[in-house]
Amino acid sequence: MERSLCKEVGGWQDQISASYGGFNRINFGTDGYEVLPVIISPERKKRLNSNLMLFFTGFTRFSSDVQRENNASGINRTDQLKAMYELVDEAESVLTDKSKDLDDFGRLLDCTWNLKKQTGAKISTYSIDELYSKGIQAGALGGKLLGAGGGGFLIFYVRAEKQDAVRLAMKDLMYIPFNFENGGTRVIHYTPETYEPVS
Repeated sequence: MERSLCKEVGGWQDQISASYGGFNRINFGTDGYEVLPVIISPERKKRLNSNLMLFFTGFTRFSSDVQRENNASGINRTDQLKAMYELVDEAESVLTDKSKDLDDFGRLLDCTWNLKKQTGAKISTYSIDELYSKGIQAGALGGKLLGAGGGGFLIFYVRAEKQDAVRLAMKDLMYIPFNFENGGTRVIHYTPETYEPVS
């Protein structure tokens, strides 16, 4: 619908994630995509959730506009995209292997955010870079802007003892508490009870 009817430009992963729900790895190929559940122990998943802090930047944008401008910029993104792709296995391993330091997931977020910023001029802005730097200086191990870039939501990986400091550093932004969702998109249909109008 987005591409054919609305003529919008953009990725596929957000729509797939919302449709399937849960914690998944999405592999894309020439024949389509596959969705593979990432199996994480409940304790580790809970700790990951509690270490993630989400803030609304206050900046809004149309994702398709950001994508279109980035695609028109003429930047060769091959090296950055390859580097980001190579980090997928490492990130999955950090999440699923109990012997690994979960904090490395935060460090990987920082690495991928710095790579992503190199893929288009509209990915970040001076204001977003300033917000991100404040979060890191306050104790976040890493983070990224969600979605196409240019605005929206900023997520940080923060150890429990640093969360008050990060919340203070982001005091001008709306903090959004959230929990991982196991279910995918659901259609809810409401039919009111029938009644006889009083004449």
